[in-house]
Amino acid sequence: MPVDALYRDDFYLSTAEAEVTTIHEDGGIELNRTCFYATSGGQPGDTGFLERADGTKIALAQTKHGATKDIIIHVPLEGEPQPLVGEKLTLHVDWPRRYRLMRMHTACHLLSVVCPYPITGAAVGEEEARVDFDMSETIDRHEVTGRLMELVNQNHPVYVQWITDEELIANPGIVKSKNVRPPLGLGRVSLVCIGRDSSVDSQPCGGTHVSETQEVGAIHIAKIEKKGKENRRFRIRFGAPGAEA
Repeated sequence: MPVDALYRDDFYLSTAEAEVTTIHEDGGIELNRTCFYATSGGQPGDTGFLERADGTKIALAQTKHGATKDIIIHVPLEGEPQPLVGEKLTLHVDWPRRYRLMRMHTACHLLSVVCPYPITGAAVGEEEARVDFDMSETIDRHEVTGRLMELVNQNHPVYVQWITDEELIANPGIVKSKNVRPPLGLGRVSLVCIGRDSSVDSQPCGGTHVSETQEVGAIHIAKIEKKGKENRRFRIRFGAPGAEA
């Protein structure tokens, strides 16, 4: 049975109860349901721990997908105890880390509003994110930072709407990424919307995000790098602008 990925409907769910369904030879653990986000779309998978009934903790090194997107594997750190198939566990996401990733991922969406160019690559981190755009224009990083903070401080709502695979296929123009297509085959695709009635932005994305732009906090463009004739890499960092170049 496909895993019930609880985070898809509640980005703020950091704990849940689940049952072990499969143990892989390398120690990877599959559960019938999970609140752990699996690495995808440039966002790292969650870490944290699984708690057994006796209080024993199984610390996780990463969460990843299996052969398909409906398989999520929880990978313990080396030397951690192994649960049994059928065992019930309590799941605990490393919430401070997840929340920083949610804030940073939302900041990447805001950057795609300020810079409306095709996205050629992206990676979300706890301290820094990068977004690559198919663009040749020269743009001032301080100007971009100012426009980003305007969107943050306007405190637009951020929410998810669901569309079918068929609706996405019929409307390919809503995809901003040039090289990565949203996963199909699950029957539905999540649209991350910003602003009332999607007035600021709407794009397919399976990552986790905050519920309003003000939660992103202070961010700035630390650097804009030229990566080829028509490719620019923007580096987003938390905090006020510094002396980066």
